[in-house]
Amino acid sequence: MPGDFDGTPSDSTDPHRFDWTRFDGVLFDLDGVITPTAEIHERAWGELFADYDYSEADYLAHIDGKPRYDGVRSFLASRDVRLPEGAPDDPPGTDTVCAMGNRKNVIFNEILERDGIAPYRGSQTTLDLLEAAGIPAGIVSSSKNARTVLHASGLDDRFDVVVDGVVAAEEGVIGKPEPDMYLLGAERLGTAPSRTVVVEDAVSGVAAGAAGGFALVIGVDRGAGADTLRSHGADLVVDDLAELLPEESAS
Repeated sequence: MPGDFDGTPSDSTDPHRFDWTRFDGVLFDLDGVITPTAEIHERAWGELFADYDYSEADYLAHIDGKPRYDGVRSFLASRDVRLPEGAPDDPPGTDTVCAMGNRKNVIFNEILERDGIAPYRGSQTTLDLLEAAGIPAGIVSSSKNARTVLHASGLDDRFDVVVDGVVAAEEGVIGKPEPDMYLLGAERLGTAPSRTVVVEDAVSGVAAGAAGGFALVIGVDRGAGADTLRSHGADLVVDDLAELLPEESAS
């Protein structure tokens, strides 16, 4: 159901007046936007890099929002550590970039299976609103675990499109902060970027949305900082998507 967005974000950046129905589609990052899996990812990265004096600041600066091997490479570079690249089928370990990325994936899935995951309430209600309005929604996530997380959170059937790390690898799509994954998401959703919203919590994802010429980039501040998200291209920043819901839906 087409909205009446006129191509300028200026009248859509007031949380108190926000209207999702003015847009033709919405593309969400998963971790940290729909589900608090960013916390699980950070715990897994922390365990992986326990011997490197790892901190939350490292996660936000070098890892958040990036494809897994890029995150390994970026973090190790920050410590002046160089490892062989290896191959994606390397067994989990610490001797190559790919082995470390694969080890992180094992740790992540162990935590997810043990502790489970539930969507943010504000995000769940937003999805309900979009579904009722007939506005298609998609996931654009760098994670290769996106479908596992969607299943664990009971959201398997809530998205028309999922463009994740698996799809990016299969299609040879460049990851965030380049806009390619989001552009592919819009293409598969059947909506023009200029009439599609991007919702992100990561600096790299916000930058990707801004670079893709999307109608609006909403930053969800889960720790990156509102000013930082704005400086990388967010048109609107909220602490939770509940802030953009009508009062009767948010209550």
